[in-house]
Amino acid sequence: MDRREFLRSGTVVGFVLATTGLSFATPNNTETAVSSSQDLPFKKIRKTNAEWKKILTPEQYRITRKAGTEKPYSSALNDVKKSGTFTCVCCDLSLFSSKTKFESHTGWPSFYKSIKKVNVKEKVDRTFGMTRTEVLCNRCDAHLGHVFNDGPEPTGLRYCINGAAMKFKKAV
Repeated sequence: MDRREFLRSGTVVGFVLATTGLSFATPNNTETAVSSSQDLPFKKIRKTNAEWKKILTPEQYRITRKAGTEKPYSSALNDVKKSGTFTCVCCDLSLFSSKTKFESHTGWPSFYKSIKKVNVKEKVDRTFGMTRTEVLCNRCDAHLGHVFNDGPEPTGLRYCINGAAMKFKKAV
């Protein structure tokens, strides 16, 4: 992706990368480029805050639209052991398979891989005096959680995801 495409992506990270020529490394040490919506296999979903508030609970809104975090061990999704798919609570995009879920003992549902790399996007998060990699739904930009490089093989990644940002769909 060239600098003009970064600029068209409309993100702060894209703008910084496009204007400075820099890139950033994700926890798995690969460089991440901000993709334009033209490269996605689905249409982006945009809603106003008022529209999101009508369809989400206050907790879901706080977490997904305001980058909040739920209390550890508070999500019923921590205990899900059935076969199925975890989807975005805002737009229903498939995010993680139960096959990649593992017990991280962190208090949040954890996965070592997303269903499709294009379904989640990563963004540098420098809040709270630290640098982390935020994970967002790539269709609706919902904040999901963060990804770290201390997960199990085969990826070595730990997607630490707020349960309130997801729904579980049992396999049929």
